[in-house]
Amino acid sequence: MSKDTDNDAPPPEQTREQEGSTTREREGSTTREQDGSKFEDLGSDVEPDVEDESVLEDDLLGGLEIDTTEEIEVPDRLVDQVIGQDHARDVVQKAAKQRRHVMMIGSPGTGKSMLAKAMSELLPKEDLQDVLVYHNPDDGNEPKVRTVPAGKGEQIIDAHKEEARKRNQMRSFLMWVIIAIVVGYALLIAQRPLLGILAAGVIYLAFRYGSRGSDAMIPNLLVNTADQTTAPFEDATGAHAGALLGDVRHDPFQSGGMETPSHDRVEPGAIHKANKGVLFVDEINTLDIRSQQKLMTAIQEGEFSITGQSERSSGAMVQTEPVPCDFIMIAAGNMDAMENMHPALRSRIKGYGYEVYMDDTIEDTPEMRRKYTRFIAQEVENDGRLPHFTEEAVEEVILEAQRRSGRKEHLTLKLRDLGGLVRVAGDIARAENKDQTDREDVLQAKRRSRSIEQQVADDYIERRKDYELTVNDGDVVGRVNGLAVMGEDSGIVLPVMAEVTPSQGPGDVIATGQLKEMAEEAVQNVSAIIKKFSDEDISQKDVHIQFVQAGQQGVDGDSASITVATAVISALEDIPIHQNLAMTGSLSVRGDVLPVGGVTHKIEAAAKSGLDTVIIPAANEDDVMIEEEYEEQIEIIPVSHISEVLEVALAGEAEKDSLVDRLKNITGSALDRQVGRSGTGSPSPQ
Repeated sequence: MSKDTDNDAPPPEQTREQEGSTTREREGSTTREQDGSKFEDLGSDVEPDVEDESVLEDDLLGGLEIDTTEEIEVPDRLVDQVIGQDHARDVVQKAAKQRRHVMMIGSPGTGKSMLAKAMSELLPKEDLQDVLVYHNPDDGNEPKVRTVPAGKGEQIIDAHKEEARKRNQMRSFLMWVIIAIVVGYALLIAQRPLLGILAAGVIYLAFRYGSRGSDAMIPNLLVNTADQTTAPFEDATGAHAGALLGDVRHDPFQSGGMETPSHDRVEPGAIHKANKGVLFVDEINTLDIRSQQKLMTAIQEGEFSITGQSERSSGAMVQTEPVPCDFIMIAAGNMDAMENMHPALRSRIKGYGYEVYMDDTIEDTPEMRRKYTRFIAQEVENDGRLPHFTEEAVEEVILEAQRRSGRKEHLTLKLRDLGGLVRVAGDIARAENKDQTDREDVLQAKRRSRSIEQQVADDYIERRKDYELTVNDGDVVGRVNGLAVMGEDSGIVLPVMAEVTPSQGPGDVIATGQLKEMAEEAVQNVSAIIKKFSDEDISQKDVHIQFVQAGQQGVDGDSASITVATAVISALEDIPIHQNLAMTGSLSVRGDVLPVGGVTHKIEAAAKSGLDTVIIPAANEDDVMIEEEYEEQIEIIPVSHISEVLEVALAGEAEKDSLVDRLKNITGSALDRQVGRSGTGSPSPQ
């Protein structure tokens, strides 16, 4: 794995010793001057305590020798805390240097917002500006805008307030002198006290009304960066037009001298607060299309006037001079974000910046395991209330990271979900007043932090048992226990039934069970296999396929292809299928079994349902990471071709052997393999 350090100079090392264990953090912090600005290299590595390569490969902590995560040094900078995403971090560094926009696309929880915040730490603080809005004596509906260096805005406001205070003191003194003269004249000379009181009231109101003009001279500090320690970071995710682009507050008093000066009612938007910093917009496609158009204008011009953005703002007549908004935009979202995003806005980002796809997994190396150990320490430190994790607890979290990746020799990069597991485990330990979070707390957290989909799936399995809908023994013609996933981490058993009937017209394949587009196409592919492998003339027969109790969510994907093929072939040949097994796998039109996703969760669902055998694609064999409690309950059989599936699944030796031999003769000697032999060259599912 490549190191995130500068090639020109080695980074300094920080060494810390606690309780005889040394954990070394190598901070990539070489500073260099480019284009007048300082930028630091990204990333920091966690050095192992053990140098033996064989130990590093086998050790779940990647060679770290620690008692608890308290011994791990946590970097101060956010960019050093990011796990994986090396390409994205490199892009962030380049974008910060050149002030380029970035679009990050990927699954939720992979570090998009964290990288956006990290970019604000890489930008120079020296460029920050305060923005002031002044009353325009020539046109009150067009306030003037002025920018000054950071911290100067407060000084200017204080000076204006002091000047206004002195003016008001002088006016008040003059007012009371005049009132005293008028009242004295009315009482002592004119002998008309009522007239004197009325005159005093008129004078008081006149002076108070006149003082409003003096107060209007105090500018409005629109953007204040005096206390900023880094460049601004503004999260405008889901912001309405006013919050994003600025607005003018509603004023119930529109006239008669009671109104608030227009420049005092101006409110900055996120684009103005992000001036010289970073504007982050997640789920960019959810922004109103007009807001996206105006955002594109702000990006292009580097300034944007503030006006009323809604009917209630009563600011339609108020429009300031252009307000600076020279920000770096980081747009983020899932894959569908690109479809609904304004094409001109995407073109603007792409033409003047970078597009990055965020990884879901990363290769499982000793270095990454050490970084995952540091990730747990980071989560504990950032929360501030959790007990640190023991070595065994860290190992269990890393095992879960391997399991959630769904790929052999990989770790998941959906660290928000993994961080949730860390926090739940820490909460369990804290509730029991433990000084440390141990492995049992992590195991309990895994059970307690099940997703909604997993809870529904478990409830689904239990209900099927109650109503005896799960068949896990005996032999049945045309019925196969298929396997599916709900969400991303929840397996369920989904029976598939097939029936062949005479047709009153051209034969057809009829599938029911809320099939979606990909599943329908998979059924069509299966029909090609059936026509090729069956002795029967099915041109005058209808093949009915039912996905039993698929539910309102329907069936999507092609992972039930071998299930459908096995059920239909069983119905055509009238050969029963063992009901103590389940299967999953995609199927090519030539009969090859292709890899699918979620095999671990599917196998566990089969075990929970009382089944004892599962057929999976041979290419997925190394992806299996089931929990220890299920290892003794279920046998896993990897296959590479439909003939191998039938050899395992079909009952009745004579009929089965005859059918399998016929399939092998049809497809040639290339399919003459032993059951369970792993195929080569098959693509691995993402």
